[in-house]
Amino acid sequence: MAKSTKSQCPQCGVLAAKLTALMAEVARLREHLARAQKDSTTSSKPPSSDIVKPQPSDPTGEGLKRKIGGQPRHEQHIRELFSHEQITKFHTHPLDACPDCGGRLHHNASLAKVVQQIDIEAIPVTIAQHTGLEYWCDHCQKTCTGLPLSVQRGGLVGPNLTALIAFMKGYCHASFSTIRKFLHDVVGVEISRGMLSKTIGKVSQALEGTYEELAELLSLEDRLIVDETGHKNNGQRWWTWCLRAELYTLYKIDARRSADVLLELLGADFAGVIGCDYFSAYRRYMKVMGVEVQFCLAHLIRDVKFLTTLPDVGERAYGERLREALKHLFAVIHRSETMSAASFERELQAARALVLYQGLNDVPPTRAAQNMAKRFRKHGESYFTFVTTPGVEPTNNLAEQAIRFVVIDPLITQGTRSEAGRKWNERIWTVIATSGQQGRSVFKFVKRTIVNWLEGGEALSLVPEVGVC
Repeated sequence: MAKSTKSQCPQCGVLAAKLTALMAEVARLREHLARAQKDSTTSSKPPSSDIVKPQPSDPTGEGLKRKIGGQPRHEQHIRELFSHEQITKFHTHPLDACPDCGGRLHHNASLAKVVQQIDIEAIPVTIAQHTGLEYWCDHCQKTCTGLPLSVQRGGLVGPNLTALIAFMKGYCHASFSTIRKFLHDVVGVEISRGMLSKTIGKVSQALEGTYEELAELLSLEDRLIVDETGHKNNGQRWWTWCLRAELYTLYKIDARRSADVLLELLGADFAGVIGCDYFSAYRRYMKVMGVEVQFCLAHLIRDVKFLTTLPDVGERAYGERLREALKHLFAVIHRSETMSAASFERELQAARALVLYQGLNDVPPTRAAQNMAKRFRKHGESYFTFVTTPGVEPTNNLAEQAIRFVVIDPLITQGTRSEAGRKWNERIWTVIATSGQQGRSVFKFVKRTIVNWLEGGEALSLVPEVGVC
């Protein structure tokens, strides 16, 4: 019997080629889908972007969602009563008979129910008329009046109302229409949008020196945490830069999202450490100026977590190894208070070495994994500046927290339309954030600044050694 020979079917070859192509297409689509499904846990997208996605269902039906109100094992917080000196009015409410049956009552002298109630009286509005008598100076050959400088600068709106308008516009994100409605319905005065705009312009002018003083201090800081976010300016996309020092925060609105902004703000003499994410502007600034940088470990964790969602098995395994190494690093950081300084330093250095090893070894040939390895080769050490430089934060979370307030504003006010509007935002945001860091009252500081400016005084300082809380 003749031996049968195995021959290759042409049609099988075509099908095999099609199958290979389809498998490659499926892999590409899976990677594309993983990128499209990025959220705040696997990228730098803000947490607010997650709310547009449906919440995962509860397959167990156990309803794991927390109940509204106080949570078990959480400390209860109860408002303390106002002191006797703080109370401005005292009311005692006796009963002549039982409110239910009209029967005779016996007073329990040692027992009473006390309710302390906060309320506001009618808003006191004063309308003052200032008359400045006119005189002629024979020597100067011109007229002059006796109106004080504060009255001439203030015009229609006095210092207290100016501070209130500035607080509503800056801190409360109120539009001019909202402020007009509040003044009309609550305060009982009618002020035009144009006058409100002029009032805000005066406050901005009063805050100019305060802002410039902080801007000059930036280059002297030994540590700065920086972040940036989008800003709408007259329909165009601009950028708000946030630079947070230990005792103050400064904002700068610019059309550029490049290292040139940092070069202008910090100058050539800056020798501190920049805490930031891995955006290219910071890498360029690092290269041009040769400064130390602490790249945000929280951003790195999100990028590593994204690797674990990709379809390639090798890529996922690489991401998991990196993720476990980073978990170990943060576990060491969280145990710092339970260890001696020498032990903590030793374990921290070992955890750092493990992260770098996992980032540079057994890297699969895929694009995402190779990009991550390239990042570790070029800038891996800059993720661990905090290990060798005391006081440096391992993340840029503080700048992100400071910038959240800014993100809300354009959603309500529609952004800015002019240089004057941008300067107002820069200055009032700087005052708001810095006041929060220093425990100041924003309203009181703005009011004192306005009164001082109206009287022709120097700008008030937000530098703790100089300013007054």
